[in-house]
Amino acid sequence: MKRFRRHGHESQRDRLKQELFQFNKTVEHGFPHQPSALGYSPSLQLLAIGTRSGAVKLYGAPSVEFMGLHEENAAVTQVHFLPHQAALVTLLDDNSLHMWTLRGHSGQSELLEIGRFTLTGPPGALPCVTRVTAVLPHSSGELLLLGTEGGHVFVVEVPGFRELEERNISLDQVSNSVPQDYVGRRNLEHVETLQENPLNPTQVVIGYGRGLMVLWDLDRQSAVQHIPATQQLESIWWTEDGSCILSSHSDGSYCRWTVGGDDGEEEEKPDVPYGHFPCKAISKIVQLPTKDGPPFLFFSGGMPRASYGDRHCITVIHGKTHVALDFTSRIIDFFVIRHGPHHTGDPSALVVLVEEELVVMDLQTDGWPVIETPYLVPLHSSAITCSHHVSTIPLKLWERILAAGALQSSHYSLEPWPIMGGKNLAPDPPHRDLLLTGHEDGTVRFWDASGVCLCPVYKLSTAAVFQTDTDPNDNMNTGAEGEWPPFRKVGCFDPYSDDPRLGIQKIHLCKYSGYLTVAGTAGQILVLELNDEAAEQTVEAKVVDLLQGQEGFRWKGHARLDVREQPVRFPPGFQPFTLVQCQPPAVVTALTLHSEWKLVAFGTSHGFGLYDYQQKSNVLIRCTLNPSDQLAMEGPLSRVKSIKKSLRQSFRRIRRSRVSLRKHHVNNAAKLQEANARLEAELAEMELAPVQRKIEARSSDDSFTGLVRTLYFAETFLSDSSHTTASLWAGTNGGCVFAYMLRLPPVEHRADEPITAQPAKEIQLMHRAPVVGVVVLDGHGAPLPDPLEVAHDLARSPDMTGSHHVLVVSEEQFKVFTLPKVSAKMKLKLTAVDGSRVRRAGVAWFGSSRSEDYSESGMLVLTNQGDVHVVSLPHVKMQVQYPCIRREDVSGIASCVFTKHGQGFYLISPSEFERFSLSTRYLVEPCCLVEAPSPPGSAPQPGSPSGRSSSGHTKITDGEDAEVLQEIQKSLEGDQMSFLENHVKPAAV
Repeated sequence: MKRFRRHGHESQRDRLKQELFQFNKTVEHGFPHQPSALGYSPSLQLLAIGTRSGAVKLYGAPSVEFMGLHEENAAVTQVHFLPHQAALVTLLDDNSLHMWTLRGHSGQSELLEIGRFTLTGPPGALPCVTRVTAVLPHSSGELLLLGTEGGHVFVVEVPGFRELEERNISLDQVSNSVPQDYVGRRNLEHVETLQENPLNPTQVVIGYGRGLMVLWDLDRQSAVQHIPATQQLESIWWTEDGSCILSSHSDGSYCRWTVGGDDGEEEEKPDVPYGHFPCKAISKIVQLPTKDGPPFLFFSGGMPRASYGDRHCITVIHGKTHVALDFTSRIIDFFVIRHGPHHTGDPSALVVLVEEELVVMDLQTDGWPVIETPYLVPLHSSAITCSHHVSTIPLKLWERILAAGALQSSHYSLEPWPIMGGKNLAPDPPHRDLLLTGHEDGTVRFWDASGVCLCPVYKLSTAAVFQTDTDPNDNMNTGAEGEWPPFRKVGCFDPYSDDPRLGIQKIHLCKYSGYLTVAGTAGQILVLELNDEAAEQTVEAKVVDLLQGQEGFRWKGHARLDVREQPVRFPPGFQPFTLVQCQPPAVVTALTLHSEWKLVAFGTSHGFGLYDYQQKSNVLIRCTLNPSDQLAMEGPLSRVKSIKKSLRQSFRRIRRSRVSLRKHHVNNAAKLQEANARLEAELAEMELAPVQRKIEARSSDDSFTGLVRTLYFAETFLSDSSHTTASLWAGTNGGCVFAYMLRLPPVEHRADEPITAQPAKEIQLMHRAPVVGVVVLDGHGAPLPDPLEVAHDLARSPDMTGSHHVLVVSEEQFKVFTLPKVSAKMKLKLTAVDGSRVRRAGVAWFGSSRSEDYSESGMLVLTNQGDVHVVSLPHVKMQVQYPCIRREDVSGIASCVFTKHGQGFYLISPSEFERFSLSTRYLVEPCCLVEAPSPPGSAPQPGSPSGRSSSGHTKITDGEDAEVLQEIQKSLEGDQMSFLENHVKPAAV
């Protein structure tokens, strides 16, 4: 009977786990790492980006996002949408082509890969014959023209990827049609580009690397005209009226050729915009007409090689306006968005993908300002150094931060975001969340993390407080008047920091009071308050000596930052009013704020301190430095020297051991047997539990044992079991926990009477494992609420009648102690069971997916193996475990931050956060629908090369999968359908 009850209880608990916990990687925030290709569909209004890691990402209106991942570990080199279809083709650098489609499923669209194709040449042919260098999706939507390295053009039917051999254009066919007097007729080189005649879809122009351009009639299978350029060809643009072709070349020139003229006829001399000295290649050129004025001309590159060869520029010329847009990193590609229902109106926006960001220029407004991007924002415009998440922001604070951020965005265009494809079907976020990122240049960026889009909200800069080499009034965006080329800097990616000591290491925001504290690399701690008006003030530094007069230590690291003596004008937003400077100026490793008590606690590798920012006075200073912690006295640079020294010593020991082995080679066998016998005897003596490992206690001589890992404020029982007191808890790298009682004066005397602190408890963990977190549990076993949370009616009052407990989370185990006696009650071992170590821990609330009324708290844990666990509170039982991050991804594990509602963020690259969730109730993921457009006119297009109608797809929604397959089946021939069925698979998301 007992067994039955226990089994019933376990099954009930398992059902509850299913209602509470579910692991999902939901969305990637930020800018794709190492983008390599760009595509755009005017009819779908979708943007596509391919990356070097084989990912393809689609973006439309804010929150409309799709992601696919090729199975091949190869870079995406080209992305092309099929005209008037919800489909696209990708080309990888392994020469494979992939067909993707947006298909309806359960009322929303999903990105699926439905086909894969690789060109195969005749037996014995060289690989270059079929190496694809140019892709042209024909306007019929039924053909792909593939130019190759060998100079051939293959015609392939889509979506089934069936090669139409009879329509292929061989190099011999083209060579035989070239005039005898063309100097490069015997070596045309590869197909550089393919363009379709915008007025006659039976004609395409084939551009060869050597410079020759051939107008080819697809129906007649013959050349119509030859354009014998002699410079290396880079790109071609066929003007909208079909009368001219523009070609750009490797010498920085472009030419304009008349279509329909005699072979060899050139309308104008080559134009070298930035000649007369040698120039870099113009890699792409686009010309678009306007209704009432001169055309727009866009081209990338063409800069003078010697003077500006390192610039990444796109030139825009419109009438007398000539601007060279100077970007922050290498240009991948660009396209132009146009007005009108069929996207044939005046150019409205220039979209440029560079290696580190996406920039959109407003071409309708004078001055061509930048349009602020709602997504694809470069999180790494300065390298991210830390993160902090705040859930459920009160509306008043939210609006004040947004208002301060809006003042910083006044230089952006007022035009709306121009890429608005798809529909966002996701419900409104249940609450307002902020993600704060600290950066190497001393800035803190606020992001709206409530939904799928990680939108920039506000940026705080701390550099103005300190004396740096740059003038804050410098404006680098505009070039000097009369400068040639007429440069204009655009983009916000700026990875260079004026002073690495400015880097932000820790952030803590109180969402109820509006107080913010940030700490940096050189031991600086700033306390800031949100102010709706600009203010001019001087920030004085309060120096805190954490060594407390200990002798024999000499700091070898960087000096502290110099504070500006003159008043500084701070814009509306968060403004600093207190600066605490740790001495030695080591990196701040722990930080917390209690806005109700007006206290900030901070820690470094030397100790921790408590500061009263209302009275601007020190409350507590404690040195935790161990006499053997000499490494703690060295900065990052001197530590490199220590590593080199230890490496040299290691190599010397290896050399000595090799010499010793050669000398005593004769005795090796006997010594080996003796060592094996000794090892077996030691193993026989060990009495270990079968599921646990023996963990050696760490020596107190280990380096950085005094480094402070965590700080925590709590009101709990420390002196006796009948009276609660304010307290500060500090955990160190050496497994030590210090608890201090704080005496707070009455509210009416808070500004006059000092706060006092006295040591109350000290816990030394047996294995001396680093302390990662400390949490006090109330009489019901629930974690204590945040400061001011109860006062704002956002949490129930903690139970202060029953006995409290303190949970100490170390790298190796979770241990619960009673209060106020501090006696061990229960523990959960981690390292002894599976060898993993805790890297991150945080309290989260998990709501049931079935009952709105039920929720429970748990401890979210990330280990060095990349696994996430949920540990129950207060009984510290393992609930669930999921693999999350690759254990080799050390930087990803180090960057992880948890939310209060069971979600998390970690960096998958310097510019991207991966978002994950363990909660069944709170899930932020894209939910969107894309309707495939109808082509302009339902009748078959005249001159369609295949002679078939080019009707577009209709709306793709739930329940239409069978119809979609039938439609595809009609367009395929016999065995092509089985090929498709064998290759249909969902994209990796």
